[in-house]
Amino acid sequence: MTPSRTAAVPIADATGVEPKHGMIRLINRVRVEMIDALDRELAKLDISAPQLIVLAAVANAVADSAARLCKSISYDPGAMTRMIDRLEQKGLIRRTPKPDDRRAMNLELTTAGRALYPQLLAAKANVQAQFLRGFSPAEERLLERMLNRMLDNR
Repeated sequence: MTPSRTAAVPIADATGVEPKHGMIRLINRVRVEMIDALDRELAKLDISAPQLIVLAAVANAVADSAARLCKSISYDPGAMTRMIDRLEQKGLIRRTPKPDDRRAMNLELTTAGRALYPQLLAAKANVQAQFLRGFSPAEERLLERMLNRMLDNR
């Protein structure tokens, strides 16, 4: 039995949505564009978007070690070590021995890291405002709730 040509209609075509405008593609495009815009905004502070993510995780006590950072932001351990090395060389993060395990290190912002952090948050807010231009406050909250629901569904 040979399959019918009409039997294999992609879902996107059946709903009238063109595949090039699929949700996964759009979410990824927004992500890429936001990271690029954030990199441009942070360049004047000599910080990259991934470095901001690490600094924010440490500043907000989401993670206090390289292992926890890797887990919380899905980052490769080798790349994370290099990232922490760069942030340490910039004087923004320091490693301190954990009191209960001398082999492990805690991460904390330095005085310079804490001083820079508000500027990083302002840069992030500028980029977010750029992407949400024309959205009402209710639409912003709705978008955030919907994205969180998507994450909760995984």
